[in-house]
Amino acid sequence: MSGAPRALQVLVVEDEASTREELADLLADTPEVGEVYAAESGTRAVQLLGATAFDAVFLDISMPGLDGMDVARVISQLSAPPSIVFVTASESHAIEAFGIGAVDYLLKPVRPERLAESVARAGATRRAASSGGQGAEEPRDELAVVQIDHGRRTVFVRRDDVQFVEAHGDYIRLHTEQGTHLIRLSLSSLEEIWAPAGFVRVHRGYLVAVGWVHDLRVTSSSGLVARTPAGDVPVSRRHARGLKEQLLEAARSGRLGRAAR
Repeated sequence: MSGAPRALQVLVVEDEASTREELADLLADTPEVGEVYAAESGTRAVQLLGATAFDAVFLDISMPGLDGMDVARVISQLSAPPSIVFVTASESHAIEAFGIGAVDYLLKPVRPERLAESVARAGATRRAASSGGQGAEEPRDELAVVQIDHGRRTVFVRRDDVQFVEAHGDYIRLHTEQGTHLIRLSLSSLEEIWAPAGFVRVHRGYLVAVGWVHDLRVTSSSGLVARTPAGDVPVSRRHARGLKEQLLEAARSGRLGRAAR
């Protein structure tokens, strides 16, 4: 006999403290909701999304730094993305919000009965997504695989194959030995999620996977570079010491030189 559905684990992302607390309290009082997490900024939300499996994210749009749309783009790259419910004071982003894949769009101030409808939609989405699953859920390794849509073609890129990442305006370019892939995401967002997997900032516009670095070399044209099979990565003076420490630790633990395996 199957038990009751698991309560939803949700994340509230809102920069205004009183609104954040009120929304978190309303969600906690909703029978279908279990644990409620809260983030005061888009950056903190990205950190939590990289480490915790959520069923739904209740997301403000207008926030300093990473705004709600930026966070939503990060969510769209997750291996099992939670439902997105935008909670905002403006109607002007509704079309873009549903284009990103939001299940609902709430206007502030939020009415409890309207919030309950959003929770029900998120629950239905979670049940539909897990209906084909079996056994207990395994802990997620978020963004271990990046899904990239090219019109009618979808490419799946394994994080372990990415040797370095380069910023390109509002996009980033993933460099693998087989080629490169461009996705709409900020470098700082990806840095937050992939840091536990050994990606470190080595330059204002670059991350490198420590395990792929063969050695460091000083060149006449670029100064200090980290050499990977996919190409040389510039290393700024500011980040040189930290990278060397990471490389030393990786060498001690046998995580250095993936291409040699």
